Amino acid sequence: MPDADTTATCRDCGTSFVVPATLRERFPGWTPPRCDDCHRAASGGSADSGKRRRPRSGGSASGSASGGGAQQTITDVLEKHHGGPDDGVFTDGSSTPNPGPGGWGAVWVVDGDPVAQDHGHDPDTTNNRMELTAIIQGIGLVPQGRPVVLWTDSKLAVDTLTTWAAGWERRGWRRKSGPIQNLDLVKQAYQLVQDRPEVELRWVKAHAGNRWNEYADALASAWARDEL
Repeated sequence: MPDADTTATCRDCGTSFVVPATLRERFPGWTPPRCDDCHRAASGGSADSGKRRRPRSGGSASGSASGGGAQQTITDVLEKHHGGPDDGVFTDGSSTPNPGPGGWGAVWVVDGDPVAQDHGHDPDTTNNRMELTAIIQGIGLVPQGRPVVLWTDSKLAVDTLTTWAAGWERRGWRRKSGPIQNLDLVKQAYQLVQDRPEVELRWVKAHAGNRWNEYADALASAWARDEL
């Protein structure tokens, strides 16, 4: 007999909502954090219209938009892509154009199965802000003390958090070449990395057929579609 529908509590508005059994079977161990209305609101849509904003045309330094992420749903990803590591936290972020509206996505995968995921939208942001936000949120998916590799296709974010930020902190969060971009998020992400030494940051090439990197990319662009 198939599992029955269950209920969950929305973390944003506190109301109860139904979690279909089909969704629980598809993502074992994962519960949606928001009800449909709050999900649409967080993704840049509205509870009344039920539709999300479409991205404007433009370049993307991270490659997410140019790689087709806005058109690729997570179902598409699971059907088309099978390469890359199948353990760890996978994060991605982008804006289209840059700067402009954008989103971030993060998924925690264990032995090829997604056990937790989240995504969000900012109407006025940049690629790098969304990449850092995805890393911050991705670390939060994993219980404290559990070793995990966090994969991101932003080499800038990896270098910032594992190489450069330590020196910036010693110098009072200053650098010789000028102001530190996105300092609020850099500080937050760096503190998390220091507090969670069991989390290892690694770079993964974007749009190279790595299933869970593509999945995170699809989550990051979900705000621009009517289907997750």
